[in-house]
Amino acid sequence: MIGNSTIRNRNAAVLSITKVEADEVVPSTRFDDELADTFKRLRLPRGLLERLAGIRERRMWAPGRHFSDGATEAGQAALDQAGIKPEQIGLFINSSVTRDNFEPAVAVGIHHRLGMPSSALNFDITNACLGFLNALTVASSMIDSGAIEYALIVNGEDPSPWHRAAVERLKRPGITREQVVEEFATLTLGCGAAAAVVGPADKHPDAHRIVGSVTRAGTEFHELCVGGDEGMFTNATGLLNHGVGLVVDAMREAEADGWDWLHMDSYVTHQVSNSHTNKLIADMGLDPERVPLTFPYWGNVAAAALPMTLALEAEKLQPGNRVLCLGVGSGLNTTLMELAW
Repeated sequence: MIGNSTIRNRNAAVLSITKVEADEVVPSTRFDDELADTFKRLRLPRGLLERLAGIRERRMWAPGRHFSDGATEAGQAALDQAGIKPEQIGLFINSSVTRDNFEPAVAVGIHHRLGMPSSALNFDITNACLGFLNALTVASSMIDSGAIEYALIVNGEDPSPWHRAAVERLKRPGITREQVVEEFATLTLGCGAAAAVVGPADKHPDAHRIVGSVTRAGTEFHELCVGGDEGMFTNATGLLNHGVGLVVDAMREAEADGWDWLHMDSYVTHQVSNSHTNKLIADMGLDPERVPLTFPYWGNVAAAALPMTLALEAEKLQPGNRVLCLGVGSGLNTTLMELAW
C-alpha cells in the first residue's frame, strides 16, 4: 500500500528548543589540501565541496570534547529555557546517528549526567537524519495519551571518524572518480547538538503547539545511503531524486487530507546541500525566503541539523507564525510536522 501515516495532536507543545555549535570551524579547503594529490591525479578542481554542495565550512568538537557533552549541554539548556526540572521528565530520548557502542543506549549516560529520575523512560531512537522528528512524534503522542507529562529529546553528532576514514581511503593509489563521488557526502557532515522539551499545551499557552504530522516511507530505496563502521557511502543522484520525491509525494497527499502547508511562515528543512535544497524548493513550489539555510556554515549535522536550524530560526519567529518541519532520513523516510508558534 502507498500513502501517508497521519497524526493530529491535541495537547502537545514544544516548550524549548536549543542548539550547541561544536567548537572548531573546519573549512572545506582543509579537505582540498588533504586530498590535493588525488584531486590532481583525477583532474578534479579545488573547491569541489563548496561549488557542488554549497558548504564552505562545518564544525568539529575540540579535542577531549565528546558528542554526548554537546547533547548534555543542549539538554540542560532546554530544561532551563523551559523552566522544567529533571524530576518532571517522564520520557527521555536520544535521537543521534552517532554512537560509540552498540549497547548500552547513548541515552543512558546522558540520562545519568542530567540527573533524570529513575521513573523516566529512556532510550535511543535511531532513524538516520529523521531521528529527532521521530522522537518528537513519540513524545507528543505519549503526552496526548496522558502517559507522560514532559519529555526531553537530545541529539549530539560527531562524524569526524568517518571524515578521517574517508580521507585515508581517498588518498590511496588507484582511487577513481566514482569512489570520490561515493564518499563525497561524508565530507559534507558536521558536528553539533540540539535538544527540546515537549509538554502539555494547556499548561503552557505560550509554548509552540505541535499541530500534527504526516510520515511516509520509501524503503525500496534503503540502499542509496549506507553508513557503518567504515564510513558512509551514497548514491548521491538517487538520494537527491528519490528523497525529494518522497517529500513531495507526502506533501501532495497531506494537502488532499486537509493539511494546508503551501503558505507557511517558515519551512525548516533537514540541511544537506545546495542541490537538495534547490530541488526541494522548486519541486514543492516554496518561497526560498522562507527556507532558512544553515548547511553553508554547519554542514549536514545529521539528525541535529533540523532542530539546530529550528533553534536558530526561533530567534526570529513571532507568536502566531506557522512552521513546517521537513525531515528526510536515509532508508528512505520522511516526516512533515506542523508547529504553531
